[in-house]
Amino acid sequence: MTPASERPAITPETLRQLAFDQSIRWTSQNDDLWQLIDNDLWQLTRNPSLVLSTVPEQKLQALLQRAECHRLVEGIVEAQQARLERPTWFASQGHGDRSYSEQLARVAYFSMEYMLSEALPIYSGGLGNVAGDQLKAANDLGVPITAVGMLWQHGYFRQSIGPDGRQQALYPVNDTRQMPIEPLLDASGTALRFAIQLPGVQIWLRGWQARVGRHRLLLLDTNDPANPPIARLITSELYGGDNEMRLRQELVLGIGGWRLLEAAGLQADVLHLNDGHAAFAVLERARSYMAR
Repeated sequence: MTPASERPAITPETLRQLAFDQSIRWTSQNDDLWQLIDNDLWQLTRNPSLVLSTVPEQKLQALLQRAECHRLVEGIVEAQQARLERPTWFASQGHGDRSYSEQLARVAYFSMEYMLSEALPIYSGGLGNVAGDQLKAANDLGVPITAVGMLWQHGYFRQSIGPDGRQQALYPVNDTRQMPIEPLLDASGTALRFAIQLPGVQIWLRGWQARVGRHRLLLLDTNDPANPPIARLITSELYGGDNEMRLRQELVLGIGGWRLLEAAGLQADVLHLNDGHAAFAVLERARSYMAR
């Protein structure tokens, strides 16, 4: 156990760091913390970042002054730190005279959806479940992955059953202020934003990031005020729209996703596609290499 004198101070920022790490939701053992802050809202949303966004900092400060809350947060922080410092399988493996970590610095993992928690509703089902589980496994094994996906404004529809027994598709808005994501910043500290050219239209893309234990999930968003309405809707609904809209989504994920990595200064040794939705990333990678 870390000596008390070396432990970081427990502050509202500590709570924010916990809430914004998707790995916090991989176990229900941490639920007591968010229930203590606002049990009613927690039961409705299961979203730590949303719970924090509705509580004044003065109330959080007062809660942290309570011995039971302080001990609870301290225990979660120490458990997370221990997991991050634990030797990983990847770091211990080798081939010949070189370790795996020397041979492979980064894998770029592309997927149209990720199921990591209810706090980040950018998934529909099976494909997102696979992507989420593989990110969790990469975190546990220490495989150096940077994931790339889309920040959906509505995500996949929520099912409701009407009085006549028929399905109703509902599309609640994903509010970025209540999600465990942050703007992706460039080297100067400015929110990362860049344009790509699609047939007949220039589209501005914005970058976001979510923490997943040791790793990051980078997300693209076309809901930029500089875009025409049709472009802003590209990241509106997961798998929504007609064939042309689906093609735009795949172009943004593949081409925009690879350029997002480059704009963030991240070079990938391996490109992994979770299904064919990001196939354009292969072409963009080849174009980028040819342009060097």
